[in-house]
Amino acid sequence: MPADGLGRILALLSDGREPGGTRRLCEVAAEVSAASGAGIMVLADGRPQGTLCTTNSVSDLIEDLQYTLGEGPCVDAHRFGKAVVEPDLAAPDLPRWQAFAPRAVEAGARAVFGFPVRLGAARLGAVNLYRDRPGPLSHDQHAAALVVADVAAYTILLLQAGAAPGEVAAELEREANFKLVVHQAAGMVSVQLDVSVGDALVRLRAHAFRTDRPVADVARDVVSRALRLDGAADE
Repeated sequence: MPADGLGRILALLSDGREPGGTRRLCEVAAEVSAASGAGIMVLADGRPQGTLCTTNSVSDLIEDLQYTLGEGPCVDAHRFGKAVVEPDLAAPDLPRWQAFAPRAVEAGARAVFGFPVRLGAARLGAVNLYRDRPGPLSHDQHAAALVVADVAAYTILLLQAGAAPGEVAAELEREANFKLVVHQAAGMVSVQLDVSVGDALVRLRAHAFRTDRPVADVARDVVSRALRLDGAADE
């Protein structure tokens, strides 16, 4: 981690502006990379678990799309353990993210970048940046985003350090949006359809995609028993 880059980012994080919790970390990520917005996603076993912070409505939607669809720059950065860059999401050299890309473009993202959040072998999530115009990050902007990802990893581990084994730290749970209703709904669907919780989560996401709804909204319907997934229709 470059010492000068780290010093600059720590100075920005402690410059007296405190809009609330981890949100400042996302704001700094956007600032040092000249991005239109940023988000930090928490992932486990290759699957999105929730969002630590976002900077605006577009970055929030981008995070939600990745959570619902299970694809996008954060998912790939976490999975492959390296930066994932797409400087022209509307006209990429190599098309990818067939479900995510058109919806992200419609939302206003023209370039997206994902950076893994990890500490040693521990993979914790990814930093997501978007721009409302196409174009790559400069070398310095790319390097700064990598440093922010390292700072995010230390932040998550520090927040989690005092928690009991198997539990999420109260501060981390308060700051992040882990979409707990989705995990509750996945447990219910798992019992109803006699499938694993992982398969149940996939079916929730498939139903959300098929009906063009946020997965959290579908989950709330399942938990309130307003919706019961059909094993065949949501395969």
